[in-house]
Amino acid sequence: MIIKQRGFAGSQFLLWLLVLVNTAGIGYYYYNTQIKAKEIPNLIGTWSGINETVSEEKGYKTWDNKTVTITEQKDRRFRGTFIYADGVKNFFGVIYPDNKSFTWVSTPSHGFVHGRILDDNSIGACYVETFENAIAGCATLTRQ
Repeated sequence: MIIKQRGFAGSQFLLWLLVLVNTAGIGYYYYNTQIKAKEIPNLIGTWSGINETVSEEKGYKTWDNKTVTITEQKDRRFRGTFIYADGVKNFFGVIYPDNKSFTWVSTPSHGFVHGRILDDNSIGACYVETFENAIAGCATLTRQ
């Protein structure tokens, strides 16, 4: 003899629906915080903006149309060129594991650039050099 309980099927359905919605929510949270966060941003392109610097030798300066071109990228590593007052320099750099910060260096330079990815098409890049030719400057660059 089978005894059928009334109302049990409806409660069971609601319980399973709650479990399903909760599981979907946890999966969505995990995707956004763990999987999507590990996607390394693509920096390839030409970036330009205004560069503002300060130094002992030149004081406060504003340099219009600072141009940086990132020509290649392999995982977190990248390389490119930038135009400055004396010509063109090659550089190479890395994106940090937070996928927001980066650093690049150039062989003939005595300093380095530390930057931050602001969004898909904007970066902040700050150059710092010490000793006799000490200088500090930052540019907000937009992908062209």
